[in-house]
Amino acid sequence: MIESLYDAREELKRVDHLIFITLKYTRTGDVIINIIKRLINAYDAGILSLLKYLKEKKKIKEIPNSPVERMNLLCKSITKFNKYCKYYKLLKDIRKNKYEMREEYRKYITLISKGKKKTEVNYNKLIEYFDITNEFIDFVEDYIK
Repeated sequence: MIESLYDAREELKRVDHLIFITLKYTRTGDVIINIIKRLINAYDAGILSLLKYLKEKKKIKEIPNSPVERMNLLCKSITKFNKYCKYYKLLKDIRKNKYEMREEYRKYITLISKGKKKTEVNYNKLIEYFDITNEFIDFVEDYIK
C-alpha cells in the first residue's frame, strides 16, 4: 500500500521534470506522450494503493487485475473519487487514440487526439492534468492515513 503510494510520488517527480524542463527545451510530441503515460502510471499506482487499503479494511473482497476494472471498482466504492475517474478516463483515451502534433518544435506545441471527441493537449492542459493528478495522490494519502 505504501509502496504504491511511493511509486505514484516518484512518477509525479518525473512528470514535473518532463513538463517544466524537458518539454520547455525540446518541444516534441514524444515528450507530451511520455508525460501522459507517466500521469496514467501515477493514477494506476494511487488506485492500487487505495484498493489495497480497502481490501485491508475488508471493504472489498479482491483487487482486479485490469487497471480499468480497478478504476471502475474504486469509482463504485468511493463517491469522492468520481472527479478523478473522469480525468483518468480522459488520459487513457488520449493515450489510446490516434494523434497528431501541431507546431512541433515551437512554443505552442499541441497534441491533437482524434477519438470520439477531438481533444487538444497543450502546455497549459498538461499543467492542469499534472495538478489534478497531484491532488488525487494527496487525496489517496489523506484517505489512507
